[in-house]
Amino acid sequence: MEKPQHQPGKTSRRGFLGKALTTAGTVIAAPAILNQTNVAKETTQASTGEMNITLKINGKAESLTIEPRVTLLDALRENMGLVGSKKGCDHGQCGACTVLIDGQRVYSCLSLAVMQEGKEIVTIEGLGKGDTIHPMQTAFIENDGFQCGYCTPGQICASVALVEEVKRGCGSAVTADLNKPPQLAELSEAEIKERLSGNLCRCSAYNGIVAAVQQVTGQKPPSPNAHIMVSESQEVQAS
Repeated sequence: MEKPQHQPGKTSRRGFLGKALTTAGTVIAAPAILNQTNVAKETTQASTGEMNITLKINGKAESLTIEPRVTLLDALRENMGLVGSKKGCDHGQCGACTVLIDGQRVYSCLSLAVMQEGKEIVTIEGLGKGDTIHPMQTAFIENDGFQCGYCTPGQICASVALVEEVKRGCGSAVTADLNKPPQLAELSEAEIKERLSGNLCRCSAYNGIVAAVQQVTGQKPPSPNAHIMVSESQEVQAS
């Protein structure tokens, strides 16, 4: 018995149902495939542990993809190439990594980068304006406030913050009367040294650093020339 021949252009009931089921299966499967793709991407991001953040550094917004555990110091140096901030002790004890965050000095080695979103971060590279360096930088140069220079970026940032703190009326551990904090023009050497005690200099350029702060505060820094006292013995000639 011969099988019935299907005429061209006509679809059998079985063929129609097959096409309908195939189309329906594709429509149902497409969202599932997309969801699997999104889950895979999220899983990949979760496995790497990285997150996207935006930091405002020296007046510019910088986008970074880093792990939450990355310190601000490492983000500045390793991810952004801002190597002015130095890694000294990496324990917040030497001050070589000092930067300014919202106008206050902060040890960047102890600060997580992901916690600084929305804040104004200024490093040693951003203190000046164009080719004009900051007055504190000029004072450090003129008063020889550095030797090897390793701690200098942190010292300068801390000194800039010091001046602003005095303007705001902040006291220190050696302020005699907290109700009458010192003014810039009358800031003593003891006050300057105490306020900069968190920044260490292994070259012992402290005298030049204090003189630089004094210059910026409007005081007359001591002369850099050494005072040499010579005592000549007088021979008594026998008459």
